[in-house]
Amino acid sequence: MKRLILAAMLAAGLCGGAQAADDALKTAIASSTRLPANVARDGARHPYETLSFFGIKPTMTVVELTPEGGWYTEILAPYLRDHGVLIGAGDEVKPQNRYGMMFMKKVNSNPVYDKVRIGIFEPPVKYAIAPANSVDMVLTFRNMHNWVELGDDKLQEALKNVYTVLKPGGVFGVVDHRLPASMTQDATASTGYLHEAWVIKTVEAAGFKLVAKSDINANPKDNANHPKGVWALPPTLANKDDKRADYIAIGESDRMTLKFVKP
Repeated sequence: MKRLILAAMLAAGLCGGAQAADDALKTAIASSTRLPANVARDGARHPYETLSFFGIKPTMTVVELTPEGGWYTEILAPYLRDHGVLIGAGDEVKPQNRYGMMFMKKVNSNPVYDKVRIGIFEPPVKYAIAPANSVDMVLTFRNMHNWVELGDDKLQEALKNVYTVLKPGGVFGVVDHRLPASMTQDATASTGYLHEAWVIKTVEAAGFKLVAKSDINANPKDNANHPKGVWALPPTLANKDDKRADYIAIGESDRMTLKFVKP
């Protein structure tokens, strides 16, 4: 009932409409429950601009795919806690699944996460994200490159499971590392970078339609040509002391930010 009341108020403009949602997002990003190390990445990841671009609202039911350590969960959970729903859908929570256990540890770390629901998105093994046609928005941050090695058929299966849970008109927001068109994307995306055109074609093949793209998370300093791929850059710095200062100067990767809808 509270969600319905707030939704009606937002629609009618009785609580400031878009301004109220905007203020709620800024408050969530400024939350004291976020880890300082995660806050330090805001300048590279632009959470306010990114979530605003996707059109998030505090009354939505939102799925975060493969949340792992919960960088975006720290923002989404307080933002959706009172009037919306956040579903964290990753590996099934069991001891052999490191990322599933990592996310559960995050959820249990603070009462701000007490309303987060757990789904399963474990391609190609298991999908139990949410009921069909029940979700307003699905978000994935720097994950699609990990699904490429599944092969085209299994990747399409994963994307179609995402398509199924979204309501008609629902948004699928994708952020990932961008490979220049002049460079070769191998069969497993071993560098962690993907061609933007390939991502658009692949996601649209699952039934989605691209409605907007943004350079919010672009980084022209990143040429995507590093030993150990994207992981050479912050925050991983996989090459350790080798050219460390150079990689820090580049910053985080150049990223595409794509907004798809389910027609």
